Amino acid sequence: MEILQFTIHYFLHLCFPAIVAYRLFNEQWVKVYLIFLCTMLVDLDHLLAVHVFQACRCSIGFHPLHSYIACAVYALALLHPRLRVIAAGLLMHMATDAIDCLFSRYNC
Repeated sequence: MEILQFTIHYFLHLCFPAIVAYRLFNEQWVKVYLIFLCTMLVDLDHLLAVHVFQACRCSIGFHPLHSYIACAVYALALLHPRLRVIAAGLLMHMATDAIDCLFSRYNC
């Protein structure tokens, strides 16, 4: 089960954004994909935790940049044309981490 979780998690973090970028931003897909990858810097908030990594911990609702309020801000940022791609990347990241939380619930 852990290898399945690992595979799905990193597919959703790395491959799915590339597919979205390619399908929605044909001519600028590489630039958009790189922006999507940069949104992974949101994981720097894990460094604020007492234990940087804890296998059974759900990131959503625990880390500041993974909080429900932060997710709401990311969703609102979709409305601003200049922030739309960044917001989409952040929301894909949050969705991936939320799916990971489902796995953690059953593995721990």
